[in-house]
Amino acid sequence: MTYDADLLIVGGGPGGLATALHARRQGLSVIVAEPRETPVDKACGEGLMPGGLAELTALGVDPAGLPFRGIAYLDERRRAEALFRGGPGRGVRRTTLHAAMAARAKEQDTEWVSIRITDVSQDATGVTAGGLRARWLVAADGLHSHVRSAVGIGAVAGTPRRYGVRWHFSLPAWSDFVEVYWSPLGEAYVTPVEPDLVGVAILSSGQPDLDWFPRLAKRLRGAPRTRARGCGPLRQVVSRRVAGRVLLVGDAAGYEDALTGEGVSLAVKQARAVVAAIVDGNPSSYEATWRRITRDYRLLTRALVLTTASRVGRRAVVPATSKLPAVFDLAVNTLAR
Repeated sequence: MTYDADLLIVGGGPGGLATALHARRQGLSVIVAEPRETPVDKACGEGLMPGGLAELTALGVDPAGLPFRGIAYLDERRRAEALFRGGPGRGVRRTTLHAAMAARAKEQDTEWVSIRITDVSQDATGVTAGGLRARWLVAADGLHSHVRSAVGIGAVAGTPRRYGVRWHFSLPAWSDFVEVYWSPLGEAYVTPVEPDLVGVAILSSGQPDLDWFPRLAKRLRGAPRTRARGCGPLRQVVSRRVAGRVLLVGDAAGYEDALTGEGVSLAVKQARAVVAAIVDGNPSSYEATWRRITRDYRLLTRALVLTTASRVGRRAVVPATSKLPAVFDLAVNTLAR
């Protein structure tokens, strides 16, 4: 049997590229199928948690950005802060991150094909998709993964249905924290990504409006901004991560919410685990490893989303974190690892 590569990766975002880098380190030949031109942009909070940043650095990826020391929750009257114990995270534009990861993958002799893959077939020895034959396939093609559907892995949009919208504003970064502004209708994430550029992402169940956050809107008033980019519904409940010789990473593998901000970091950690399972010839082991890697994220994020599903709950978040700083610190540093 002739193969085009040991591993075909569908999707050239951070999860797919991290998988490519880990696979090349293990001596696997890799093809990345990505129809979009590099760099790829998408709605994203653009904050790399310390643990995810360390994983990227270990892969030889060191994207330019601005460090941040922790997470701050704000409403119109209060501010609660939690510092990272293990060093700073980094605010990085999605396009900057993608360009750095793509360049590193190409340095490591990863092949690239500009095709969109929607149909997949497999047998006992390999997978065929897009006219290519590989021993294994990793799907990293996002929240609404075509590969996931093609191999019969079930997924449904969970509740509450929330959506994300992101802009960039041209003005000097004013904080070395990722600031999360809370209102009864949604929350806004402000991430410093360049000295004179901040990313602002709103998560909500309705049409987002910066006027929900008067304190933030006042600071942003008059600053030039980019067009909005959106995504959602965010919560995707996926029944499993493995179907034969096809494995899922990143958003394709299941997603709770962007509320706690470690999506890219988790995707990079999953990439390491999925390659280890492939190299061991034991793909089924990846399911348990995925659950372990994502456990804290799933539990804490789901609890916070449900707690803040009502306006009463949302109003209580910042007062509660202000009065319980040790609890806030523990949650932030658990997710920062």
